[in-house]
Amino acid sequence: MPSTESLARDLQNLAALWSIGGIRAIKVVDAACNALIAGLDSPTLRTLAACTRAEAGYDVPELLPKALSELGLDFYPYDSDAGREAAARALAGQMLAGEMTPRELAFHIHQNFGHELPLAERLAELDDEYDILEYGDRTAEQVDAEVAAEARRLADHPRVSLEPTDTSS
Repeated sequence: MPSTESLARDLQNLAALWSIGGIRAIKVVDAACNALIAGLDSPTLRTLAACTRAEAGYDVPELLPKALSELGLDFYPYDSDAGREAAARALAGQMLAGEMTPRELAFHIHQNFGHELPLAERLAELDDEYDILEYGDRTAEQVDAEVAAEARRLADHPRVSLEPTDTSS
């Protein structure tokens, strides 16, 4: 069974992906259920986990920020720079976990952020390099290796902490 810290990280990563429109709200609800089963708990997390497929699209925007706050996790507002960076790190983590190929990571970064996200700019450039492989002197394996190195660099950014944040001030 995954640790509560790993499930908290998963929940926060999915929240970041949701905030850029990268996943559907029901995946956030599923992650909330998994977090509860693993031992994370808060009143709003329970409410979020209880959402039906039909309710998820309406309730996640209201419940997710509060649930994350109660768990001491960060919520990134829609279209925020911090949210885009968190989503890029989440995508890099998916590639490192074998959930997508290096080429898919570069494509998703380029598709979601273009060349406008400094943290992931090199990945957008590498997506362009995949498109011109037949005209250049690099192989797909060389570009894959550079994408993997960039993914590791992104994944080395700060991790989720389970320390509660003080929101009373």
